[in-house]
Amino acid sequence: MSETKTSGTTSRRSLVLVFALGIACTIGANALVSSARANQPFMDAALGSLRAARANLIQAEPNKGGHRDRAIDLVDRAISQVEEGIAFAAGR
Repeated sequence: MSETKTSGTTSRRSLVLVFALGIACTIGANALVSSARANQPFMDAALGSLRAARANLIQAEPNKGGHRDRAIDLVDRAISQVEEGIAFAAGR
């Protein structure tokens, strides 16, 4: 079953929006967290958003010319970086 042009455009926009939101949360969290503290609500929120974005990407149809898989990889990297940042700040 093929996607209609409207459905494909909507799916692509949703994918881009979810990915951009995850990246924006990560960048925003890094900018807002200026001191290392054990309690890091912005980093935790970013991590939750990235995990939600990853779950949505996994549920998306895989017929995206490799872009869905690349987005999953990038989100996985962002998750790793946020986790490392949290661990680093906790060690200070």
